[in-house]
Amino acid sequence: MKLVKQDNNKILEDKKVSDKEAEEAIIKLLYWMGENPAREGLLETPKRVIKAYKEFFSGYKEDADKVLEKTFGDVEGYDDMVIQKNISVQSHCEHHMVPIIGMAHVAYIPNDRVVGLSKLGRVVDVFSKRLQTQERLTLQIAKSIMTAIDAKGVAVTIDAAHQCMTTRGVKKEKASTVTNYFLGQFKDDLSIQNRYLRLISQ
Repeated sequence: MKLVKQDNNKILEDKKVSDKEAEEAIIKLLYWMGENPAREGLLETPKRVIKAYKEFFSGYKEDADKVLEKTFGDVEGYDDMVIQKNISVQSHCEHHMVPIIGMAHVAYIPNDRVVGLSKLGRVVDVFSKRLQTQERLTLQIAKSIMTAIDAKGVAVTIDAAHQCMTTRGVKKEKASTVTNYFLGQFKDDLSIQNRYLRLISQ
């Protein structure tokens, strides 16, 4: 298949691959690694892998704006930060396609409306269920929330371990990576930013 560079992240219609074609690719990988795809334990492996990949990469079929489109205005003027800590993150490194496992902390300062708390976790999933770099993942979550709910500010922190670093290459098993992205009042006012950082570390 000829690779086509695209400006957006959508696959061109004529480049879509069927489940059957994807399963055949897994069979080739099994042969490549020295396995016998016809042995009993591996007969259903291609189907299982594709089923798992549909879950791992379900974010490509989801829209963060739709997740955040329902908001609530009946909050009696609440205008302080809302923080959701310890949101589990399961993503995959775009360089080696191995897991990134960690935690996200998400905060926003509402303008007039707030969003349901479960939606923050869902937005994290929308972007993490794709091939990612942690830096881009952090930025995408923050910008999506900022734009969708017209927040006064958004802060996102991710602390994660990358298996491309812990199980291969340099093999630093205890290494974790921390990224932050601040928008609006979190970026402009260091006292707000420091308060957020203090609260998520408690």
